[in-house]
Amino acid sequence: MKMKVSKRIDSIEESGTVKLTPVINRLREQGKKIINLAVGEPDFKTPKEIIKRTKEALDFNKTRYDAAAGLDLLREKIAGNYDCKKENVIITNGSKQALYSTFQVILDSGDEVVILNPYWVTFTEQVKLAGGEPVIVDTTGHRPDIELIKKNITKKTKAVIINSPNNPTGAVYTKQELEKIANLVIKHNLFVVSDETYDELIYDDKKHFRISDFSEKLKKQTISVNSFSKIYSMTGFRTGFAAADEKIIDKMRILQSHLCGNVCTFAQYGALAAFDLKKKYYIRIRKELEEKRDYAYRRAKELFGCVKPEGAFYLFAELSENISSERFAKDLLKMHNVCVVPGEVFGSPGHIRISFAASMDDIKKGFDRIKKASG
Repeated sequence: MKMKVSKRIDSIEESGTVKLTPVINRLREQGKKIINLAVGEPDFKTPKEIIKRTKEALDFNKTRYDAAAGLDLLREKIAGNYDCKKENVIITNGSKQALYSTFQVILDSGDEVVILNPYWVTFTEQVKLAGGEPVIVDTTGHRPDIELIKKNITKKTKAVIINSPNNPTGAVYTKQELEKIANLVIKHNLFVVSDETYDELIYDDKKHFRISDFSEKLKKQTISVNSFSKIYSMTGFRTGFAAADEKIIDKMRILQSHLCGNVCTFAQYGALAAFDLKKKYYIRIRKELEEKRDYAYRRAKELFGCVKPEGAFYLFAELSENISSERFAKDLLKMHNVCVVPGEVFGSPGHIRISFAASMDDIKKGFDRIKKASG
């Protein structure tokens, strides 16, 4: 008898970004010098304060089970940034688990979730894993199109996902844009799932606005998701969190008690040290990334259509007509040893995502090779 897996898991696509890592590793093992402009991972080291605190936690045997919702002290620190109580915060295995738990908690089979296109690869699959239906709504110049969002809200709509700063486009939504979304959310009594993973990575004196800060009602309807991975270069720590209404967080805690028990204890102690970092740390990181952004944008717009990113660390470049982005990305890797992510992964064929989180040397060499491939 042939064994079958579930229809649910058969409907899920592998992460188009994560699956590139073993491909790159294999090529490097073969002696090829691959320039990786695909990965969403900063090239700077994890701050020594975080490493020190993690080591100390190991030395003091902080290696045991802990509370499913996370360390109280870490939750309190996060709550201070979100103007809420620790009971409104749960620590998760990266922002991906925060999203997974969110949709498991708020969705029933057939519920619809509005997702703005281009979108991060995991949004659609997390919704489907919870039995929901992703409803893809195009943006205009990477900005939310309020009229299109309105047209796609139905009786089945349960939530709207916003992602600002955006992955893959780098768009940072204005207060006015978020207020218009907020009005729709309140009118239709929807949840907002706000992915704020890149909230500290904003350039040109732009400002990040949290939709949950607009009113107490919106705070109750918003589930904010965030991570220590990007700004602190802690991608391997797998430490993220969600902030939401206490009832939602408690249901996520119950789910987590069966899913993983708790997030790695000593990694959480390491994350605590992030709150001790001085303001100059954030200024330095933003300055370095802004310089890389400016260089990468200048090179990209010579070759492709490209909107200047305002945050995160990606360019979302538009290829010429009749060029397959999947084919372009494959040929670029095979013939020029440069890895980028094709736009199909983000719901936008005809584009490629180029990360400027790599070293400046790799960015320069990468664009030299991309120019050669485009010629």
